[in-house]
Amino acid sequence: MSWWPTVILIVAVLALLVAIHDLSQKRHAILRNFPIVGHFRYMLERVGPELRQYIVADNDEELPFSRDNRRWVYASAKGANAYFGFGTDNRMDETGYPFFHHAAFPIDGDADEPIPSLKILGEWRDRADAFQPTSIINISAMSFGSLSSAAIEALNRGAGLASCMHNTGEGGISAHHRHGGDLVFQIGTGYFGARNGDGRFSIDTMLASMEGTPTRAIELKLSQGAKPGLGGLLPGSKVTREIANARGVPVGVTVRSPARHKEFGDIKGLVNFVERIADAAGVPVGIKSAVGDPHFWSELANEMRQQDKGPDFITVDGGEGGTGAAPLLFADHVSLPFYDAFEVVHRAFHAVGLTGHVTFIGSGKLGFPAPAALALAAGADMINVGREAMLAVGCIQAQKCHTGHCPTGVATQNARLVRGLDPTDKSVRTARYIGALRHDLRALAHAMGHDHPAKITPDQITIR
Repeated sequence: MSWWPTVILIVAVLALLVAIHDLSQKRHAILRNFPIVGHFRYMLERVGPELRQYIVADNDEELPFSRDNRRWVYASAKGANAYFGFGTDNRMDETGYPFFHHAAFPIDGDADEPIPSLKILGEWRDRADAFQPTSIINISAMSFGSLSSAAIEALNRGAGLASCMHNTGEGGISAHHRHGGDLVFQIGTGYFGARNGDGRFSIDTMLASMEGTPTRAIELKLSQGAKPGLGGLLPGSKVTREIANARGVPVGVTVRSPARHKEFGDIKGLVNFVERIADAAGVPVGIKSAVGDPHFWSELANEMRQQDKGPDFITVDGGEGGTGAAPLLFADHVSLPFYDAFEVVHRAFHAVGLTGHVTFIGSGKLGFPAPAALALAAGADMINVGREAMLAVGCIQAQKCHTGHCPTGVATQNARLVRGLDPTDKSVRTARYIGALRHDLRALAHAMGHDHPAKITPDQITIR
């Protein structure tokens, strides 16, 4: 039995070498955060298809994103083979299943060409810094605080590499938003990054936050799809110095986002507030909202038509959109899902002849080719991707965002877990994912006889 100590020593040395390798490599956040044991996750993932075939779920059962969805994002982000073999395993006879009509004579073009917006953002109101977005796919609002510093940096660097825009979320512009990506500065009901000492909106603070940053537009957040009609609360324990600096609040003090804005209380006030911000900043200004009361949108469209002013863009957030934390009732049952919501908004603006002036942006589980194409055909001009971009930087859909214990370091402020996420490596993955989504949309458009996916029309789609 004298050989047992030798075996144990060899195993211990091998385990130590594996642990050192895991801790020093930057490709896999799970292995950096959970050396040695993290390998079991990848072993199970590798044999997963065989296990699921017999005893667990199929490729399209898991929610919010199926295994096929996640596999496509992961493969695209890694630059690996994102094709699927043997044909579809979807139930094509299910109600609501979409079919795109390919053309008899498709366009034989380069699907990797850039896909700019077909509209000039801010042109209608003649904003000083109106511009044509270079990408119809952009990164949705996710704030520093909800996501980690490394995740925000990875997304921002990735936006720069992909030549797209990165929405800051309502937590203000942090140092991690300053790595090359163009910004959309989101201002929520807490006016973080744009508030005075009393918590009221401040033009001067807003402009100071924007100074020296590539802020291309400002988005006024009215609500979000996952929890409309509710405010938010950031416990003092999570208000670190970095987060406090970005938001303009005291360190360690609990801060609240009210359920509604204090600067206006009706549609006329909203329109005037948008113009006030635009006049001061010079950039296009839009609004983001979930859709509940349909009359609000008709009244807003009529007010904008009568005054000949108002938001340059409208981001419609579907009820299936993501959040770091929300009451189950609101996440499941409050606000319309995207396609129903978008129809309400687009119809209201079409009725007053403003659809050509306003840029419409869709968000809420649209970060895959088919849903994005359906949204564009419905009238969206651009698509924002949120959780799908999180998948690209390493999210494994653990659904622990609300606990502060995200195992991959994406949605946590735990320094030990954040260490596992290397922003330089993940920025490349972000850019690859966005590029792959644009590629597939362009390829689909070519197959349907168009040179741009926003030219796909509803009559070219069959919904079973």
